[in-house]
Amino acid sequence: MLLIVVAFGLSAAAVVGVVHLLDNRPTMVVPRCTATVDGTTWGLAPDQADNAALIVATTVRRDLPDRAATVGLATAIQESKLRNLNYGHADSLGLFQQRPSQGWGTPEQVTDPVYATDTFFDHLVQVPGWEDLPVTEAAQAVQRSAYPDAYADHESSARTWASGLTGHSPTAVSCTLTDPEGVGSAEALADRIVRDLGQLPVQTVEPGVLVVEAQALDPAQADRMAWAVGQWAVAVADTQQIVTVQVGDRRWTRDGTWTTADDPPAPGTVRITLA
Repeated sequence: MLLIVVAFGLSAAAVVGVVHLLDNRPTMVVPRCTATVDGTTWGLAPDQADNAALIVATTVRRDLPDRAATVGLATAIQESKLRNLNYGHADSLGLFQQRPSQGWGTPEQVTDPVYATDTFFDHLVQVPGWEDLPVTEAAQAVQRSAYPDAYADHESSARTWASGLTGHSPTAVSCTLTDPEGVGSAEALADRIVRDLGQLPVQTVEPGVLVVEAQALDPAQADRMAWAVGQWAVAVADTQQIVTVQVGDRRWTRDGTWTTADDPPAPGTVRITLA
């Protein structure tokens, strides 16, 4: 009986030890980006959010109506799941599955996300009355898809992401990310700003800290432009090694939270800190 008791005692101790080890395991972070508006949340992987940021930033840069962002996102979600594909039906390629054989451009062009996005909007704005059409009809007028009603399936998620990335819904966009894989480059980030948003004034105020004058996009809507650029920065944070984004007194960090912060940047500007 003594031997049995001792053996049981050892087993219990072992179990307690295992439980203790399990309780102290580091929490695994699953990189994820979300947009939440009116209690509804839609998630994307970081690479999808990066492409969503480009699409919406293009509408901001081109001063298109906000509806363009929703149409563009719904289209790209349906066509490629917001990924720059090097394959597709027949010769369809890229974010919008544009076909070189149908005059959309060379394979190299349609797999360039900037070219593909600008070309999509070039065609959209030529559709008569596109702003008043249902989203799926506006998208279909450009895409000529075999599934003309499919874009409607993504209208809600597209509208939510568009609301955040156009700055209409502050703190709507957030990403939960692992630690940066390397040191961020101020030059690379400045180039990405020009690529997506245009020639905005950018100042490096200290090593690895940039201040973007978002109000230059639309001085009459300086606050909204700051939120548009700030949430764009959150959506591209994974590829650009961004660790914090601050708009006014709200600061995003890679744990996925927006918190109240001191020393806000000037109104209409965004402060971005790199790894």
